[in-house]
This record gives sequence, C-alpha cells and structure tokens, in this order.
Amino acid sequence: MDDRIINEMPKVLLHDHLDGGLRTQTIIELAKECGYNKLPSKDPDELGKWFFDNANSGSLPLYLRGFDHTIALMQTPEALERVAYEMMEDMKKDNIVYVETRFAPVFHINSKIHYNEVVQSVLKGMERGKKDFGVEYGLILCAMRNMQISQEIAELAIDFREKGVVGFDLAGEEGGYPPKKHVDAFHFIQRENFSITIHAGEGFGKESIWQAIQWCGAHRIGHATRLIEDVVFADGKVVKLGTLAQYILDKRIPLEVCPSSNLHTGVVKDLRDHPFGTLFKEKYRLTINTDNRLMSATTLSNEFKLAALTFNLTFEDLEKLTINAMKSAFIDYKNRIDIIYNIIKPGFNRLRLKYNI
Repeated sequence: MDDRIINEMPKVLLHDHLDGGLRTQTIIELAKECGYNKLPSKDPDELGKWFFDNANSGSLPLYLRGFDHTIALMQTPEALERVAYEMMEDMKKDNIVYVETRFAPVFHINSKIHYNEVVQSVLKGMERGKKDFGVEYGLILCAMRNMQISQEIAELAIDFREKGVVGFDLAGEEGGYPPKKHVDAFHFIQRENFSITIHAGEGFGKESIWQAIQWCGAHRIGHATRLIEDVVFADGKVVKLGTLAQYILDKRIPLEVCPSSNLHTGVVKDLRDHPFGTLFKEKYRLTINTDNRLMSATTLSNEFKLAALTFNLTFEDLEKLTINAMKSAFIDYKNRIDIIYNIIKPGFNRLRLKYNI
C-alpha cells in the first residue's frame, strides 16, 4: 500500500504516553531553561538516536531510562502545558482526529506543584491544541503498580471527569505488582461509572490480564501481548481458545496493541511473531498504537505501515482498525458516533476516490 495513503488516513490513537512523546528539540530547550545538565547530547538528532537505541535494546530497564530525562523536564506548569500542546500539534501532523494520551501525575510534583495544577496544566495545553489544530482528545491518569497512591489518583481522575479526563489506568512493572493489589481504587472507579484501562500482559503472563478484567473491571487492556498464552494451536492454526481468550473475544474487550514498543522491549523478538496477526484473524477488537513515540521513534502512521507490511493488511483492514479504536474510546457514545460517521468514514471514502482504491 502506498505510504501516502496511510499518511493521509484519519486515525485514532488510544495508547500514547505523554512523557514518552516529547520532541528532542523541546527536551533540549526545557533542559536549558531549568539548568538540567544530564542529557546525553544537546544535538536533536543525536539525542533522538540515544533514546531510540536504549528503547531498541530488547531490555525494559534500558527502555525506561529515557523517562528519567523526560520526566525531569516536565516539572513545571509551563513545561507540562507546552509538552501537551506540542503533542496535539504532532497528532495533527499525523492526521490523528482523536487521541487519548496518558501520564502519571505522581511523577510531576517534584517542584512542589500539587496534583490539581499538574492535571490542569496538561489539560490547558491539550485544549489549546484542540482549538488550534482541531484534534479531539481525552486524558487518562495513571496510577503506578509499585506505589500505594492508586486511590488518590483515582479520586483525582473523578475530580476532572467533566474537564477532559476520560479514564484511569494502572501502569508500571507487572512482575510482583499484580492489579488486584489496587482493587479498592478500581472498585471506587467502578462505583463512579468511570472508564478503566490497565497495562497487562506485556511483561507478565495471562494471569495479569485476567486480574485486570475480572478483579479490577478493565474496559480495555493495554498491550495484552501475552493473551496468546491462552490460545491453543495445532499445525499452525488456532484450534481452541482458553476461557480468558474466549471471554475477551465474546465481550469485545478492546486490546491496545503497540507493535514497535513490544519489539523494542523484547516482548516479541520479531514482529512476524507478534500475536496481532492471530488475534486479528480471530476477530478480536484490536487497536494499533504508538505507546512512546520518542522512545520508539515512531508515529501512528508508521505503526500502521509496519502492521500492514507484516500482516498483509488491506485498506479496509486499516479502516476497520480505526473504527474499532473510535468505538473503544472513552468519550461519550454520541461523540464517538459523530467522529466515526462525520470524520473517519468520509475521510476513508475520499481516499478511495483520490487513489482509486
């Protein structure tokens, strides 16, 4: 498929980390403003290569090293607003019509600003971006598996539910930190009729996915790569789904797949071995995502191209994945339908006419 077609497709991004998507030039400028002197390079290209090389090491600890720098530079209201605003501009450049970005407020209070100001600053940048670039958005707040702050972040998410926050997430190292340790926070979110996505099945097995859904009530799962462990194969074909895999398929629970990220962190050794291909053929509700655009040196267009090339996806497949993503977004039903029928479908139809597809 012509790269121009994918570049011009209207897209939807559901799994994107704000602190994993900074521009290298912005990193250098923010470091200069606050006197941060720990960057490995002050050249934008060299710095981008450093982030990518760490990410592409096949090691999650090395992958995460880059966040030490980005988080250190996102400690003031001005920096948070700038990063959020530039993210929205980058979405526009990638023809993304709706984005849900996420971050963990706990990492941005080192300069004594409080949680409310942290979230307000990010939302201010996103709202300015929406006005200037026409991209719709939602913000997801992350609690961390290894910190006992999940209830506090859950309450923070609810406080901002009418102001742009659309969901609650649990992120961080899976091993040793199961979702059920944070079950009280998730029960609180459920009682508030709010939306839940949880990182699960990335670095740990299907048990993590099961807990995320059945203990914590997750409406979407981030990554879910290890769900394939609950699928039985014979002669290279699926012959049986385990009870968890069947439940996720039957309930149409969306999976936020991040191909490049999974390759870079060593979750899969080769994209051809990624379970996306199997799960797509089995009709799971899949979405394609960037995870961390800076670390993986990627865009959603690039992730679409990789998936199309690796799994022989057609124009219609990519349209379906885009609509799947919009159906799975955490904004209200009427707005989801409006974007699907007034932006996404007409956008794909224009491409059909333009490129005679």
